[in-house]
Amino acid sequence: MNGFRKGLLVTMFALALPVAQASASTYDGAWNVHIASSSQTCGNGATVAIGISNGQIASSNAAVTASGRVADAGAINVSLSTGIKSAVGSGRLSGASGSGTWRGALCSGTWTAERM
Repeated sequence: MNGFRKGLLVTMFALALPVAQASASTYDGAWNVHIASSSQTCGNGATVAIGISNGQIASSNAAVTASGRVADAGAINVSLSTGIKSAVGSGRLSGASGSGTWRGALCSGTWTAERM
């Protein structure tokens, strides 16, 4: 391989590296998520603290496991579980707030979020 081609390949590889690395998300930080149920038999709701780092969701509470992802445009998909109960949710974050819906085995409802 001649020197020009070798240099070109090294340059192309170096330019591609930043794209492949994880980068901070606009939505990174601590969030409070307020969960409301559509049925009184499922409870009056709860508030869960979550953290977002590089677009990945994690729980800020040892009693609740949270996982999921936030896309660059704010679309969010999340799973929450505590004990034998679990739920999945989706929606959108925008700026310092967000909202969406969730569903579990027997219950469903809405959620709202605000950046802490």
